[in-house]
Amino acid sequence: MTMKKSVVCAVVLVALLLIDVGPLAQAVTCSAVQLAPCAPAITSASRPSPVCCTKLKEQKPCLCGYLKDPNLKQYVNSPNAKKVLSACGVTYPSC
Repeated sequence: MTMKKSVVCAVVLVALLLIDVGPLAQAVTCSAVQLAPCAPAITSASRPSPVCCTKLKEQKPCLCGYLKDPNLKQYVNSPNAKKVLSACGVTYPSC
């Protein structure tokens, strides 16, 4: 893994672990930490794991909130994140 990818991966994981968006949808607790299994796929453009896809589907109602968060927007709006969403069958939110 190159130094740049290592740094990006570390930043994504730290952001996901430190940031918790409050409940935005009923019956779903919005927490960016839940998307940690998707970090490898987003940072390396690898295929998302089944756990990642499950978490994305669970957190789908929260994605607009994540896009509004300046600390998370760059990750949710990245080309690789959009590819991961598509690979998991989750439509990119229209907020």
